[in-house]
Amino acid sequence: MGHVDPDWSEHERRLVEKAQRALTALSVGDDAEALGEVAPSAAEPQARADETKALMLLLFGECSAMVSTLGDGGSAPVKVQVFDEDGEEVSIDQADPPVRTAVRTLLAEVHGNTEAAQEQVEIALANAAPDEVDSLVLQALRWTIRLSVECLDRDLPVAPWISEAVSD
Repeated sequence: MGHVDPDWSEHERRLVEKAQRALTALSVGDDAEALGEVAPSAAEPQARADETKALMLLLFGECSAMVSTLGDGGSAPVKVQVFDEDGEEVSIDQADPPVRTAVRTLLAEVHGNTEAAQEQVEIALANAAPDEVDSLVLQALRWTIRLSVECLDRDLPVAPWISEAVSD
């Protein structure tokens, strides 16, 4: 592992490496290990929230890019699936409020509205109980895996740090 963009800051590099390890753990079915990899390292609550927000925005940014790639610039529809704790697909109406927020975040990002996506993540994290934050993080990781596998199956581009994590 370790595809690192030379333009990344030390902070971005650490974030990507954590996300990469979490994707690897989740792709072999270890949710607890995945969450452990991306658990915030800061002691102070606001710093912890900022770490989680940065991770979520990283993943949603990548998901958005893959949705656009799969959707051929918007000409082909892409279905956003929602998963429960066991990884089973559920309808968006049955999803927990934080997961519904995650869908809105992804859609905002897909439509190029990064500011709205940041707001949605902030709202979700501010209002979520710790286990709901975990479900949001898992949702973002699951989408990243599903979308990357779909892109790789179709020989479409995927960020190297993601393709390394899911194809090991």
